[in-house]
Amino acid sequence: MTPMDLALTEARAAAARGEVPVGAVVVGPDGAILASAGNRVEETHDASAHAELLALRAAAAVRGDPRLPDCDLVVTLEPCPMCAQAISFFRIRRLVFGAYDPKGGGVDHGARVFAASSCHHRPEVVGGVREAEAGALLRAFFATKRS
Repeated sequence: MTPMDLALTEARAAAARGEVPVGAVVVGPDGAILASAGNRVEETHDASAHAELLALRAAAAVRGDPRLPDCDLVVTLEPCPMCAQAISFFRIRRLVFGAYDPKGGGVDHGARVFAASSCHHRPEVVGGVREAEAGALLRAFFATKRS
């Protein structure tokens, strides 16, 4: 199973819990999965319980270090500005994401956190990985919410 496979599995599990279907995985320098998570905003009543933050916090706990400079983050949706800033603070080496988020994204859209002069760390960014599959999960979730 690839990291994006696991992130998509986490996203599907989030949707099954009634959460926006976003999943994230932190991959260590040796390719091992350090942590994975799906959104838990509704379940925990915590607006910051995005998949990225949950996975980053768990990986930092596993490593015993607040920074993960040799790790990659794989996520199904372009991170929002809050998560993009956290990615910078965690010093993630590479960010890989699936679907682009023109409305709420903070990497290639919106705030463009990594392009700001105030950004202290800019990871390598690879967007659009399995974009169609990740986007379909989100569209299906919101279609059921609207009907």
